[in-house]
Amino acid sequence: MSYCNFILTTTEDSVHRIYHDTEYGFPIYDDNLLFARLVLEINQAGLSWTTILNKKENFFKAYHQFNIKKVAAYKDADRERLLNDAGIIRNRLKVEAAIHNANQILQIQKQEGSFYNWLVKYHPSTKEEWVKIFKKQFKFTGGEIVNEFLMSTGFLPGAHHENCTVFKKLKKEKPMWMQNKKSGTR
Repeated sequence: MSYCNFILTTTEDSVHRIYHDTEYGFPIYDDNLLFARLVLEINQAGLSWTTILNKKENFFKAYHQFNIKKVAAYKDADRERLLNDAGIIRNRLKVEAAIHNANQILQIQKQEGSFYNWLVKYHPSTKEEWVKIFKKQFKFTGGEIVNEFLMSTGFLPGAHHENCTVFKKLKKEKPMWMQNKKSGTR
């Protein structure tokens, strides 16, 4: 089997290998899961992705399975609960960004039908264009966060090299970056 270089040093049961083989670069169509990936990418800023993957289950529990409506309705008590939860990243700016971004996604859903539809609307765009689009809409979305979010959800290429076994599997999923034209929902 051929793999991306960074994954060659990991064991088959490592969080990186599992993520690489089953999630990274694969399209996500569910808005709550897209929101989850965005929040996880934001929380990775300044930390290792291993840290985030090891805390992933805790994040899902702490953020009500990333139910956008529930997170958007968080009050001060929820903020404090998150800031005191040792199972996640306890950073006030990242917690505030998650709540703000959930509210933004609710607005997007009203206008576009779904967060996924909103992403499709801007496809194809360059990384630079995506960063501008995200910065207008969301908090804590710098260039690297936007790039990783979009690569990890199939909107930008680069998640796997062409000789990677997972790349071949990914081609069957037809991520957006493999599609040349704008299209509607799946």
